[in-house]
This record gives sequence, structure tokens and C-alpha cells, in this order.
Amino acid sequence: QVQLVESGGGLVQPGGSLRLSCAGSISTFSIYIMGWYRQAPGKQRELVAIMTSIGSTNYADSVKGRFTISRDNAKNTVYLQMNSLKPEDTAVYYCNAVERIGSKYDYWGQGTQVTVSS
Repeated sequence: QVQLVESGGGLVQPGGSLRLSCAGSISTFSIYIMGWYRQAPGKQRELVAIMTSIGSTNYADSVKGRFTISRDNAKNTVYLQMNSLKPEDTAVYYCNAVERIGSKYDYWGQGTQVTVSS
């Protein structure tokens, strides 16, 4: 059974940084599209950042220039470096792995809370 386990969330002051990690138990991890999504209270889940198997990336406009997605296929892990955090970044952050767009091989982590507050 595939598992994605996020870590690295927590409470941080505005302007601070956090790095989220997501470790996946996927034997073919390197071919998966890896993404980070977030869901704030009362809002829909939204895409934060995505990285394809060949390293192409895409970011939500709200995080461009502040967040960086990366992956280490040898460790089956994807990261989200978050800098210059703002209160509006507060949300539960979820890791996603999908084999390809529309594939049934689409997995989610349990989520990790990020709270930006003074």
C-alpha cells in the first residue's frame, strides 16, 4: 500500500521559513508528478507547487518567488521550502503523487499544519 508521509509543519512568525518533506513508499517514485497542495479553513484545496518527473515546476502565483519545490528521487522524497511566510499561508499542506494526469495511481498524504502567526 502506497503511503505519503509529510513532516516539517509547525508554527512560525511572519517572515519566517519552514521546509516541508514528503516521503513516499512508491517503488517508481521518480516517474511520478509530485505536488504540494494546501487547504485553509473554509476554503477549497488549492495547488501550491508541482514538479514533474523531468524537473519542470509550476507554482501558484501567490507563492512564486517565496516557495521552492524540489525532489530527491534516491530518497523518494519531495520538499517544499517556504520562505517569507505570510499569515495567509496558514493551512494544512498536503503532498500528492500522481503517475500522470488522469491516472488512477493518485495518492495523498495525511497533511501537515502550517500556521503563520505572531
